[in-house]
Amino acid sequence: MTGKRKAAEAAGAGAGGATLRIDKWLWHARFYKTRALATAAVGAGRVAINGERVKASRTVRAGDRIAVSGGGRTVEVDVLGVPNRRGPAAEARLAYAETADSLARGLVHASNQRLGAFAVPRPDGKPDKKARRQLLALDRRQSDGGGAEDEFAWLWGEDDAGTADGDAS
Repeated sequence: MTGKRKAAEAAGAGAGGATLRIDKWLWHARFYKTRALATAAVGAGRVAINGERVKASRTVRAGDRIAVSGGGRTVEVDVLGVPNRRGPAAEARLAYAETADSLARGLVHASNQRLGAFAVPRPDGKPDKKARRQLLALDRRQSDGGGAEDEFAWLWGEDDAGTADGDAS
């Protein structure tokens, strides 16, 4: 028996009418780390089989299309087989195939995540004592509903008077 055929049978591809509960299938296929997390996701409506929201007891069989939402994106997979056990990740990947549309959306999502990380201002290092006090004061004012006009002057190297680097004229 070849390695691929053996792995396919372990993934349940050889079992014609094999079924498994959706929460167990998601756990076996390693979409969730625990079965309780898989059950919670199904109960929260983040999982659909063939376009319909389902309960955790719904069975999955080869040929079903499952949509799993979470982390800002939806992953759509076609079920290729029902795994016999929760095995290694390589074995779990044999139980499903992600659709082409889902893969394309995943690439766009990953690209947007990378670009979004650049939009967040990041200081060069830890704030010093003065900057830390200014951040705490800003936080207090914002929680009290106060304004924050020149609170970030220290980021651009301006002192309290608004001149760059203390150049007083």
